[in-house]
Amino acid sequence: MRIVFIGTGAIGLPTLRALIDSQHEIIGVVTQPDKPAGREQKLQPSPIKTELVRQNLPILQPRRIREENAVAEIRALAPEIIVVMAYGQILPASVLQIPTIACLNLHASLLPRHRGAAPIQAAIAAGDHETGITVMHMDEGLDAGEILLQSRLAIAPNETGGSLHDRLAQLAPLAFRDALDQLARGSAPKIPQDETLATYAPKLDRENGRIDWNESAETIERKIRAYDPWPGVFTTLRDVNEKSRQLKIFRATALSSSPNEPGSVSRPNESTIVVATGDGSLRLDEIQLEGRRRMSAAEFFRGFSSPISNF
Repeated sequence: MRIVFIGTGAIGLPTLRALIDSQHEIIGVVTQPDKPAGREQKLQPSPIKTELVRQNLPILQPRRIREENAVAEIRALAPEIIVVMAYGQILPASVLQIPTIACLNLHASLLPRHRGAAPIQAAIAAGDHETGITVMHMDEGLDAGEILLQSRLAIAPNETGGSLHDRLAQLAPLAFRDALDQLARGSAPKIPQDETLATYAPKLDRENGRIDWNESAETIERKIRAYDPWPGVFTTLRDVNEKSRQLKIFRATALSSSPNEPGSVSRPNESTIVVATGDGSLRLDEIQLEGRRRMSAAEFFRGFSSPISNF
């Protein structure tokens, strides 16, 4: 089949590589324009474009994919299949109608649960026991198209957003291969999503990582794992002199209930930092104080001279 791949994020790399190595013909790739990054704000290509440095493939980088010239360039490739994964723009009807067989999206959740830009973090933060890859027929709604198939994956108790991202990235090409096989046989289903079960996972920013100590210890612990590495979880540390510094939290353990005020340090000593929450308490295991390196709680106390009052 003649396939156009549309994607930007690193999660799509295994699928792109599998397509390049398959018997199918990859006739073009669409990805986001190069963007400034780093302290010097130099233009950086997307992971998808970087992967294609040694490939002789047309690479399209429209500022907006709905622009008339971008649609015309994709149409000129004459694809039978368009596959989209983590592109970052919504495809208009003019693009969805181009392929002669199907326009498919690979979404990193079990739709209709966790539609939107951050389904991986949302699944962990919600305490879901499983997630997966959904291959769906695209329409103009937000991840609302008919489902072709779903591949499921158990979420481990210690799962982080980073580890789950990588596991789903490896699952995606297997799911897409199965979808292509079903399309080739003419047996690919179109299963409507149950709108009553839909939940949404909007795009995250750094402020989403700020801890609300009024939440339960279990909720905060899940967010610490879900938001690792992005957007990261942090709190504001205040010592007895009321000096404030940002403290990043990378690993923690939810403990039993605490009678103390949420945000107060309930059991500080040389080896532990235990913080009261709205329900239970949280032992901080791996942290990073603003301006210092990542370390254990014991290391933190050895190098932090002022007593902690509260967060």
